[in-house]
Amino acid sequence: QVQLVEAGGGLVQAGGSLRRSCAFSGRSFSLYSVGWFRQAPGKEREFVAVISGSGRSTYYLESVKGRFTISRDNAKNTGYLQMNSLKPEDTAVYYCAVDLAIGRSPVQYNYWGQGTQVTVSS
Repeated sequence: QVQLVEAGGGLVQAGGSLRRSCAFSGRSFSLYSVGWFRQAPGKEREFVAVISGSGRSTYYLESVKGRFTISRDNAKNTGYLQMNSLKPEDTAVYYCAVDLAIGRSPVQYNYWGQGTQVTVSS
């Protein structure tokens, strides 16, 4: 049984930084891609970033490239999302998810963290 527990997030001023973590429990974490998604009020859940099981491949939403960095530590069974230069438009509930395939669509992911609010004030 796969479970994901998220940490990090909260309130930050524009230009600030936050680090999200996603702790995986289950078997064979290194086989799973880790994706990060976000959902703002009244909007659909959107892809933010994804990293392959080995960590060699990463993909980002265009608007976060150069500001956000996705990473993972397979020895610790944990994925991370470092968010720098945050903007008010980054405000949303952020979720991590894992899947055996790498992808950008939230519908492919079967396992999700609980989600955490990230609020960026102007």
